[in-house]
Amino acid sequence: MKKIINDVENIVPEMVSGLVRTNSDLVKEIPGTTAVVRNDAGFASADQVGIVSGGGSGHEPLHAGFVGDGMLSAAVAGQVFTSPTPDQIYEAIKAVDKGKGVLLIVKNYSGDVMNFDMAKEMAEAEDIKIGTIVVDDDISVENSEFTQGKRGVAGTVLVEKILGAAARSGMALDDLVKLGKKVVDSTKTIGIALKAATVPAVGHPGFDLGEDEIEFGIGIHNERGYSVEKIQPSKKLSQELVEKITGEFSDKSGDFAILVNGMGATPLMEQYIFANDTLDALKAKNINVSYSRVGNMVTSLDMVGISLTIMKADPEWIKWLNEPVKTIAW
Repeated sequence: MKKIINDVENIVPEMVSGLVRTNSDLVKEIPGTTAVVRNDAGFASADQVGIVSGGGSGHEPLHAGFVGDGMLSAAVAGQVFTSPTPDQIYEAIKAVDKGKGVLLIVKNYSGDVMNFDMAKEMAEAEDIKIGTIVVDDDISVENSEFTQGKRGVAGTVLVEKILGAAARSGMALDDLVKLGKKVVDSTKTIGIALKAATVPAVGHPGFDLGEDEIEFGIGIHNERGYSVEKIQPSKKLSQELVEKITGEFSDKSGDFAILVNGMGATPLMEQYIFANDTLDALKAKNINVSYSRVGNMVTSLDMVGISLTIMKADPEWIKWLNEPVKTIAW
């Protein structure tokens, strides 16, 4: 295993420290935690619902890379592929509460859901109003080793962008919860891998694929998917994913948004080729793509692969997706 690290036990705190020190105009670390909170000039006067997300590390830039004006108010980093603790989440909630409540955006993994729920109870005991959105956009498999029901994957970042913009516009907490549930229900993702991720503490890839194999439906924690097949041209891969994902939408009229997401070790060259093929496949189905984004947004350490997210979007969501933000990674 080759990794640019020091001590495996200190990977997360050292990563967070480096992120904060190189982006101190945008974020700061909450003392005693591995959570970061907005540090931009406008945060002190931001009169809005706070938004907190987080989860295991290894998915960077999610979540800390999306803390800033127009997206998250704070993000909590757990150990690699491990949920952050309730006390850390609680500290993040307190750091962003401005009297209008706090919205928690949680990926649907058992540990995340449990720990965010515990932090919610702690905050409510202090009279902080809390709303929760659980993201479960992965349509590949259900009830994997990490979750009950569908997994939360790359669609999470689109949820964070839309809700962040809505919160900045002054939307109340209860309305943000309703909006979030609608956005999640309209967002579908499938991932594919050419090579599994290597967790530093383990030292080898999480599963094996042959040199000529690709796996459909993988999760962001090395969870296995629904099919191992021979490697195929990008055009054929995109057609399969477009076919499966669009089949989830009964109404294919109106606006759609797409995210082509790199899993950590896939060159942007290949991501753009896949995006080009995906846009062709959607055009052939007369699906109107009003927003598209390509890049490493929700990774899985050094996994070689890609995911495709398709969202059926209201026109206002498209406007919010296009709004400028001040974050490290958007």
